[in-house]
This record gives sequence, C-alpha cells and structure tokens, in this order.
Amino acid sequence: MSEKIRVLVIDDSAVVRQMLTRELQKDASIEVVGTAPDPIVALSMIGRHRPNVLTLDVEMPRMDGITFLKKLMSTTPIPTIVLSSLTPQGSRTAIDAMAAGAVDVLCKPNGSYSIANLGVDLVSRVKLASRARLWKRVETSQPLSVVALSETTDKILAIGASTGGVQALTEVLTRFPANAPGTLIVQHMPPRFTASFAERLNTICKVRVTEAKEGDSVIPGHVLIAPGGYHMVLKRSGARYYVSITDGPTVHAVKPSVDVLFKTVAEVAGANAIGAILTGMGCDGAAGLLAMRQAGARTMAQDESSCVVFGMPMEAIKIGAAEKIVPLDEIARTMIQWSTSHRAVA
Repeated sequence: MSEKIRVLVIDDSAVVRQMLTRELQKDASIEVVGTAPDPIVALSMIGRHRPNVLTLDVEMPRMDGITFLKKLMSTTPIPTIVLSSLTPQGSRTAIDAMAAGAVDVLCKPNGSYSIANLGVDLVSRVKLASRARLWKRVETSQPLSVVALSETTDKILAIGASTGGVQALTEVLTRFPANAPGTLIVQHMPPRFTASFAERLNTICKVRVTEAKEGDSVIPGHVLIAPGGYHMVLKRSGARYYVSITDGPTVHAVKPSVDVLFKTVAEVAGANAIGAILTGMGCDGAAGLLAMRQAGARTMAQDESSCVVFGMPMEAIKIGAAEKIVPLDEIARTMIQWSTSHRAVA
C-alpha cells in the first residue's frame, strides 16, 4: 500500500483548521499530520512532521504567508496550496503568494462557494500538488537582454500554463522587451484571480499586461490574459487581430482552456504564430499546440527539469506538437528570436 500524502494545515482560524482537516481526511490517501495557527508555529512543525503538502492562509499574525513562502522556498521547498477569500484584495495577495512559490490557489468558502465544493476541490488539488517538483528559489537578477524587434505587427505569441504557471509566466514575461509581439495567455486560475495576476505582472514587466476583454486588439507590447471562468479565442478582421471572450462548457474540466485558444490561433494566425506550453497538470493545450504546428506555427514545450508539473508539456511532446523542448529560462529568448527569424506570411 502506498504511503499517505502528509498535509500540514496553516490557518489562524481554529474553525477553518478543523474544517480543512475534516474535509481532507475524508480521503483515505491523505493524512493531516498537524495544524498550525501561524507560520512561526508551522516552521517549527515542518521538521517533525515532514509534510508532503501545505495548505496556507496568506493573512495571518506574526508572519504573513508571502514572507513565510519566501523563507520556505529558499530552504525547504514544499508544495503549497494557498487558501484565499474571493475578493480583489485577497486575490492580489494570493497571486503574490503564488509568485513566491505556491503551486496552487483555492478559494475559501464564501457566498456560493460551499464547504462541500471546497472539500472536493481541496482533495483533488492536494493530490496534484503532492506530485509537484520544486527546487530552492533564488532571487533572480536583471532580466536577460533580448534582441530588439522589428515588423512585429502580424506576429502572435500564444502561451498556456497551469500548475506552477504563475512563477513560470513571471519568468518568461519579465524577459520580454517592451515591443514584444502581441501575446495571448491562458493560465488556469479562478475568476478574479486573473485580473490580480495581470495587474501584478503589469507592474514588473516592460510589456503592458491586462486581463483580456471582449474585442481587445492583439498588438505589439501588449499581453492579454484570459479571464478566469471564460474561454478566450483569437479572431481577425482584415489585418487586425482581436480576441473574443466566450462562455460555454469546460474543456478538459477547465475554463479558460489552452486548447480553445491554441486551436483558434492555428485557424486564424497559422504560420504567423508562435506557441509555447508551460508547466501544468493534465493534457490541456497539447492538441491545440499540435494544430498550431500543423498550421505552420513554430511551437515549443517547457522541459521536464524546469517544470513544477511536467504534465501538459509532456502530453504535447508525446504527440509531436512541440517543435522544440526548451528550459524555462530560455523560453522568452527563443520566442523573441523566432518572431524575428522570418517575415510573417500574409
């Protein structure tokens, strides 16, 4: 019999700690090895209990979750799921925590989001998180210099990511020059969190980063992130590329879906596009990346050694969707170089 997944719950609310423990231990493969009211206590418990996964509130006494994560990820990286209330302030804090190293984010029960919903989601996310591969984080220096761009109007960059994607996308986008080609991103993330993620990236990137809205143009120097809970598709009117934000069923149990975006990029932009699939669980994006490659686009997948979870890139590689396998710290440079290596096809 395989060993149970050992979980340490960190939350300043005794009620929440009790509720999370109860929900997690409904699954026979999970064992809650301890609970902590704040990160200081948690740090003292980690060595004794050797947890495989942490659940972490972000606003707590004595030490906030972001400071805790930075300490943890620089010394003893442990897959961590952030629990945050579904509010603009809470979502911004959760995004900062994910940028500091958390592998996933989940909303606390709030309004229509019930304890029952949380229990099902949390068990699933803990199982996924336990398979994440982490390494000690070192503060990065200045972004790599990249070649200046010219004639980028017709180029489209499309990127998909899931688990570990907050960190990966931050690594990639902070290396883009201010006049990088118009870029479309799907990151699996709940509603409202995508807006906060875009706002955070916009403060640290040379390119402009926003959550996509219906009819937004795809232009150089602008990155559009699909809003949580909706699909984003690429359309074209004459020489103008723009996006449409659509509802509809989930694809691979997610919305937004990388496949939905990539397949429309293949249809609309063809050889004028460059696609990249980054770290994440599951297979979303593999078929779409293959469609892009078959339409003449250049395509890449993040390599296994730099992925938090090598699910989505692996599936894309298995079906021949990726022209090249690239380590995370080379993805931005490769995309920019590819975008300048040939003229777009009219």
